[in-house]
Amino acid sequence: MTPQTDRVDHELIRAAAHIAATRCRGDNHTMAAAARARDGRIVTAVNAYHFTGGPCAELVLIGTAAAQGVYDLDIIVAVGDRDRGVVPPCGRCRQVLLDYFPALKVIVRTNDGLRTVPVTDLLPESYIWANHQLDAEENTPLSTS
Repeated sequence: MTPQTDRVDHELIRAAAHIAATRCRGDNHTMAAAARARDGRIVTAVNAYHFTGGPCAELVLIGTAAAQGVYDLDIIVAVGDRDRGVVPPCGRCRQVLLDYFPALKVIVRTNDGLRTVPVTDLLPESYIWANHQLDAEENTPLSTS
């Protein structure tokens, strides 16, 4: 991982922790996420667990943000219920977050404490979906990376 890119956004962590403490109930909702939009707004969400699978809090947050007209997230954090603190995104969320917001920063807990890292650091040598989509007019890849 690269060194810390930005200060840790403790207000964002508090927002996610508050949602985890007040809205996560039972086994259906066990994680909360909070993200800061580029304009400073904070969006929050909880996961929707189901034994067949279900969206993580980060993925629910993407939809919640879009429903609120927020399409440009700057930083995100996930917090577990029962005072579990900051939890890193799972592999699926890492890929989706990278595809939706390639410049996104993620707050994670490391052995050295909380850090803010680029989502790209969480998926080194990753597949970036947008780079492999065809340009509709030219029928060629949008990017060659």
